[in-house]
Amino acid sequence: MSKPGKLQRLLKRHRSIRKKISGTASRPRLFVRRSNRHMVACLIDDLAGKTLLSLTTDSREIAETLSGSKSEKAALLGARLAEKARELGVEKVVFDRGGHPFHGRVKALAEKAREGGLVF
Repeated sequence: MSKPGKLQRLLKRHRSIRKKISGTASRPRLFVRRSNRHMVACLIDDLAGKTLLSLTTDSREIAETLSGSKSEKAALLGARLAEKARELGVEKVVFDRGGHPFHGRVKALAEKAREGGLVF
């Protein structure tokens, strides 16, 4: 019997988190997906099965604005996400870190989203 790899452990943590949280229209789920190079943040209404907003550090808007570290790009992504969410009328969200540890880029995104006015 072999030890599970990193991806299997990540998916197991993510499934465990998703059992406990769900997004609604009034309080959507803020989902964070992290890869080695980029980050994706989405606001999801799980009851309706709709993605309300999706932003990525791979987008031209963020890539042209900032050419710094990955943490700086994640922080900018969090600020832009909060700004656009408020335009949609969303102020409260449920944070879903996607199984990733709450430090580094995930933490930078979350802190800037809170500073931008999102409550979670």
